[in-house]
Amino acid sequence: MYRQDDPEVNFDQLTEKFRSFGGRFSGKGGGFLPFLLLGGVFLVALLWVGSGVYTVQPGEQAATRLLGDFQTIESPGLRWWFPSPIGNRDIVQVNQVRTLELGFREINGESTSVLAESMMITGDENIVETQMVVQYDIKNLKDYLFEVVDPEGSTMKDVAETAIRQVVGSRNIDDVLTTEKSAVQAETKLLMQQLLDQYGSGVNIREVKLQSVSAPMQVRDAFDDVVRAREEKSQIVNLAQAYQEDQLPRARGDAARVLEASEAFRQERIADATGQAEKFLKVLEEYEKAPDITRQRLYLESMEKILPGVTKYIISETVGGNMLQFLPLDGSTQTITNPQGGE
Repeated sequence: MYRQDDPEVNFDQLTEKFRSFGGRFSGKGGGFLPFLLLGGVFLVALLWVGSGVYTVQPGEQAATRLLGDFQTIESPGLRWWFPSPIGNRDIVQVNQVRTLELGFREINGESTSVLAESMMITGDENIVETQMVVQYDIKNLKDYLFEVVDPEGSTMKDVAETAIRQVVGSRNIDDVLTTEKSAVQAETKLLMQQLLDQYGSGVNIREVKLQSVSAPMQVRDAFDDVVRAREEKSQIVNLAQAYQEDQLPRARGDAARVLEASEAFRQERIADATGQAEKFLKVLEEYEKAPDITRQRLYLESMEKILPGVTKYIISETVGGNMLQFLPLDGSTQTITNPQGGE
């Protein structure tokens, strides 16, 4: 909304007052009348100049005109401009968010459908009832005031209706009613802004919101069933995706643990095989140096593994005298008497 300041000085009234005031002194002295008239003119001029002072509030802008031609845009603050009839100023709240209702009107809290605006034909030649709210503000005050006629009325309404009909007419009714409402809003906003910029309207579209999109009353129940079925399908798909998102991390974790265990087992087997190979090579080296001794040692080690828990003795016939000394592998030493004599 904008306000045009009215002139604060009524020249006809002031002229009439000075005439009546001067008539009182005309009979008393003709020499005083010119000074009186001069003072009156000065006072009128002073009041006229003073009426050019005005204030632009925060969030407002003022468009000034001189002899009907646009001059400047003034920002908030205390300003002065030529008063009427030489100059004019239009002060507009540019930050105010304005609202346009299309397809319905809300009066005293009750919404009333306007069928002439809401009934539209879709791309598959069906009829759909659409109600829309457009929110906008002013981005260029000069264009808003002087480039288009009735920017808040017929211009905005015609642009909004043209845009929504074009967008709805390019889609099937199922898409408009269900899955592509957001796309319809976005495309309508973009198309409205393009048209308004072509007109040089100075208007900025902030938001386009579909209040209601429905099929005609005769087939509305059938379309509602379709919508419910699609919503149920979407719900089931969402549940399946949630289950997938829950199970996949667990499966990945289990797979990672199996891989780690198998890798650890592989490393263990490689280390064991490497150790066995190194041990074999060392035994081979010793065997090549002393085959008989190494063979005897390997035999004894094998017997230790084959007969665990059994006391084993090493009998040496070379021990002095008739004595045979038994050397058990468990660390104890026992001596027995030769059956043929002696101890």
